Amino acid sequence: MSASNTTTITSIGAPNRRNTELALLVFAVAIPVFAYANVGLAKNGSVPAGLLGYGVGLGLLATVTHLLVRKFAPYADPLMLPIATLLNGLGLVLIWRLDQEPSLGAAMAPKQLMWSTFGVVLFVAVLVFIKDHRILQRYTYISMVLALVLLVLPVFFPPVYGARIWITLPGIGSLQPGEFAKIIITVFFAGYLMVKRDALALASRRVMGLYLPRGRDLGPILVIWAVSLLILVFETDLGTSLLFFGLFVIMLYVATERTSWIVFGLLLSSAGAVAVASSERHVKVRVQDWLHPLALQNDAVTETAQARYAFGSGGLFGSGLGQGYSRLIHGIAPKSDYILATVGEELGLAGLMAVLLLYGLLIERGIRTALAARDPFGKLLAIGLSGGFALQVFVVAGGVTGLIPLTGMTMPFMAQGGSSVIANWALVAILLRISDTARRPAPSPAPSPDAEATQVVRNQ
Repeated sequence: MSASNTTTITSIGAPNRRNTELALLVFAVAIPVFAYANVGLAKNGSVPAGLLGYGVGLGLLATVTHLLVRKFAPYADPLMLPIATLLNGLGLVLIWRLDQEPSLGAAMAPKQLMWSTFGVVLFVAVLVFIKDHRILQRYTYISMVLALVLLVLPVFFPPVYGARIWITLPGIGSLQPGEFAKIIITVFFAGYLMVKRDALALASRRVMGLYLPRGRDLGPILVIWAVSLLILVFETDLGTSLLFFGLFVIMLYVATERTSWIVFGLLLSSAGAVAVASSERHVKVRVQDWLHPLALQNDAVTETAQARYAFGSGGLFGSGLGQGYSRLIHGIAPKSDYILATVGEELGLAGLMAVLLLYGLLIERGIRTALAARDPFGKLLAIGLSGGFALQVFVVAGGVTGLIPLTGMTMPFMAQGGSSVIANWALVAILLRISDTARRPAPSPAPSPDAEATQVVRNQ
């Protein structure tokens, strides 16, 4: 037997799938460019003059991100970057399409393109400077403080459309700190639950089939519940409140595998929602619009009803890009809250399902990353980021389609909003970093002196 046979464990030469990612990125750039040309032909009868610039710009962003992923995270998931690029590209096209409607105010597509570029810059920075996601665990409690500061900041700024969720920075514009807080608070939840999960999972009593936590273990969930209620009361921000509390319950359930936490979470969120909805005017109006969408409001139909008319008008295959009337929805809502209604009207049910499928696929890749992660912190962080993203997609899509009251959150990557697109690019970068660590082949074991000694004996 040769000496080379003494090694019993070898590194696994798993393919990194970077070429697959590159091929998918070509489609992720080509589809929005085709959609851009389609809108120009529908609105003006000619190919838009900015088609080349848009295509080159989007292609350049995709190329830069791909090359950097190839260098700094070579084993990262190959689907996440193409999906994020495609969603961001489609969002830019839809915002540009709505910019062609004079009734919707100033053009926002150029600014959204600028915010998307900043998002890609942050994406690159995360990949370059965070070599290992486990370093974030060191900042567990700093993350909590920072997230709370970001959540409280909007209270000191005037409300916009009835909600205090924006801050205005001179020379920069309006930012929504809650979008960044959702990522930072996930780091805190992952670090906290990794330490406390055994106490939360094992120290409980079984009552009527449910494992009830001890009273002292209820403390964290009650604090989170109280903070989410305060956000709802002082900022009248239903979306962030739901996201904040729902995210914690999801991560708590994953960490402890106790169904009782889900039951407690639903009971507490229901009680809080009913109490605030019956006392806060802004939330009450949203609930009334949801319960009675066809009722007249200021002698006009509600936005919820107009969104449903848009979906009905689109039918199965839609009216075609650029040929819908979602501009009739009040204000700039089609560019932000109701951009999904524009998708439903102009691309139909088929297009809407395709877009939701892209979101579902991105979430599935995040959950797959959590399952593959080798460390508990990485598992909790990936599931938290994926769960928060899924929750945001659900509350926005559910609000626009009338399944739940509208929350005022933005559809990730597609709706107009600088904070949202920047934060979501950072979220994807962290998931890619975790997946790179999870998919990276295990290193070859160091040569064992015992094995060498055994080999010498066999040769004799």
